[in-house]
Order: sequence, then structure tokens, then C-alpha cells
Amino acid sequence: MHLPVLLLCTLFPSSFPRTDAPQHPLVAPKPLPAELKLSLRHLHAISGANDVVFADAAQPASIWSHSNAHSLRTRTTRIHRPRSNEAFQSARLSSLREQKSTSIDWDEDDVEAPDVTDRATLLELAKMTSNSYVLPSDPLWYDIGDKWTNNYPFGWEPDADGFRGYVFATEDNSTVVLSIKGTSAPFVGGGGPTVRRDKLNDNLLFSCCCARAGWSWTPACGCYSGGWKCDEGCVEQALQDDSLFYPIGVNLYNNITYMYPSANIWLTGHSLGGALAALLGATFGAPAVAFEAPGDRMAARRLHLPSAPSNLHITHVFNNADPISMGTCNGPLSSCSIGGYAFDSHCHQGKRIVFDTVGKRGWSVNIRSHPIKVIIDYLLTNGTWAEEDGSELPPLVDEDEDCMECYSWEFGESKNNSVSPSHPR
Repeated sequence: MHLPVLLLCTLFPSSFPRTDAPQHPLVAPKPLPAELKLSLRHLHAISGANDVVFADAAQPASIWSHSNAHSLRTRTTRIHRPRSNEAFQSARLSSLREQKSTSIDWDEDDVEAPDVTDRATLLELAKMTSNSYVLPSDPLWYDIGDKWTNNYPFGWEPDADGFRGYVFATEDNSTVVLSIKGTSAPFVGGGGPTVRRDKLNDNLLFSCCCARAGWSWTPACGCYSGGWKCDEGCVEQALQDDSLFYPIGVNLYNNITYMYPSANIWLTGHSLGGALAALLGATFGAPAVAFEAPGDRMAARRLHLPSAPSNLHITHVFNNADPISMGTCNGPLSSCSIGGYAFDSHCHQGKRIVFDTVGKRGWSVNIRSHPIKVIIDYLLTNGTWAEEDGSELPPLVDEDEDCMECYSWEFGESKNNSVSPSHPR
């Protein structure tokens, strides 16, 4: 089986630039146009050994025609990036292992980010996100032209079970968009070989205590202490497993910066993929747009991500009839619980665009409001939504600083520093 180009990017020390190097070019890149056109460049996935792997997408001569490209509007956004990723990770691990707070230096930059106040831009990002679930040959792939071939087997074979997605880039490689696949689960109309690992990551990142929802459940980790008590340090340690998607995402981002050293990198994703995009955006100071993602603030805290002076470069887009984004898909009779998932978190990082589909459309809170296709077909497609003032999008607002979750639980100190996640079989 032949691929045009195959890059196996494993994180050996010799494979990447120094990790204490600045996370942005020393020479400012040339200004970006107000509208960008991007095309598919790479498929990304994880091998059985948890290595990041890429397959280049075949590109016919007509690649840059209007019908073959995604068009995105940009706006200048001020962001804070860690001056050194090595210092960032060192501070994170020091906080995790020693409960020691270490200050790090942040660089304040004005970068071109997606214009999240523009409906058409959000629609294009949502389509990229939707496509991360399927191959270009799938009928569910949103048509962006005839440049895609069917020969993309690497990392997308039927038995592949890892982290998946696509890399889109502008013609001059000045901007790259990393699209990350979210949860594939039967109860939201999905499925496939990634279900097991998706579920483990969901239950570790977004449940109050290892998805311990009842005597019949197999918890995601062994941190439950009886009653409504949980060993918080134990949960934090469980999240450090290298086979989980956050550390894999960090490696993936490093691969992208190695392949495109001067590019402005954006992140997007849906559901679990959206939360991972937001967590990576917080880690690297990269613009991120997440669709229908569970609350990611608790996960950021448990991962001990150092807090930047501002995280306004992260935007969450969801509707309030989606129980996963709202953190209510967790009761004993909920679709999520029946499927073995516990989505307890609802506090998000950064800004939010929340469609009031319950109040303005009369939708009931239901898992059927969660798929990315709902956002695309019913909320972002031209003419499908209008606010009272005639605008096409709800306002961009901050998360409530007093947002609370898991208030019924009592969290204690770690008693087991060698805990590992309980990988479901």
C-alpha cells in the first residue's frame, strides 16, 4: 500500500528543536490577510506504540481553486505564550509532584486568530472539525472539492484506535489549523475502533472521580475513597499516563511546530477533541475554537497547567440543549450513564458563544443536540440563527468566574503516587 509521503515523527530528543526555545518565531511573520484559504495537508494519528504519525494528503494541480479551499476570516488577538515550553512543563510537574508553585515568564503577542464573531468562519472551522471523524471518501465528509483521493489508509485503518485528525494549511504555510477528532460513541450515532480510548479519556478528564457512578461500573482509575470522597492527587497522577490524549496532543503539537516552524498554529475540535484543543491552546498559547466540548477547566487544574495572564484566545461554542457541554449528562438514567460515561464538568476556559436553543427554539436537553452536525446544519449555516438585534451569532462572553462543579464531592490528599488509569477492555 503506497502513500505519497509518510512522516513518522517520534519524540526522540534529536527529532525536535530545543524545548527551551521560544514558542514563536524570533522574527515576526509577515501580516496575514483578513481572509485565509486553507487546504488539507496531512492526516494525523497515533500508532500502537503511541507515536505521532502523519500521512500527506494527495494534492492535484487545482488545489488552490476557490471550491477546493476553506476560507476563514482573521482578527488580531492578544495572547500570552510561555516563553519556554520546557519551563512550562517543569512548573506543571513541580506543582503536580511537590505542590510547589513556580512562576514562569510569558510573552505577550498580537497574532492573527480566527474571527470567532464571524458566522462563516465558525462554520468553516466546524466543517473541518466534522471531517476529522471520517476519511475524505466517506459520504459524511463535507465537500470541499475534488482534490481528495481515497488512498489515506495510514492511521485510519479499521483497527486503528488512537488520536486522529487532520492538518490544514494556507498556501504559503503561514497558518496551520490542527483539527482533532472527538469522542466516537454509539449513543451519539458514532462508534468504531477508537471508542475504548475515547471513553477512557472522557471519564478521566470530565468526571468528578474516575467515572465512579455505581457499583456496576468499572471506574477509569482507582481513586474512589468511599461515599462521596475522592483522592484528588490520585486522579491527577492518573492523568499523567503517556498513553492518554493530552500528552499525546502535546507531542503532536511539537510535531507540527517542527514541520511548520514559522507558522501561526490554530486548534479546533468537537466534544473531547474540542476540550483537547482548548487544553493544548492553554499549554502553548495557540488560538483554539472548541465545539460542544465538556467543561475543560477542571481538567486544566488537575493537569496543573500554569495559568496565563489571559486565556481569551480560547473560545467554546455550544448550545444549551447539549447535556455534555452543560455538564448534566451524568444522572443514573441519562444516555451518557447508560453508555458508561460520566460528564460532570461544565466550567470552560476562555470565552463562550452559547446558543440558547432551549429558550429560543424550545429544544429539550437531549444528547441528540451534541453532534457537530447540529451546530453546522441548525445553528451556523446561513440563515439558521438570528439574535434579537439581527446578529447571526450569540454574544461572546466570559465564563462565570464563580462557576462550580463536583460540589457534592469531598476531595482529599493523594495516598497513592503510582496510580495508573484503569484501561477498559
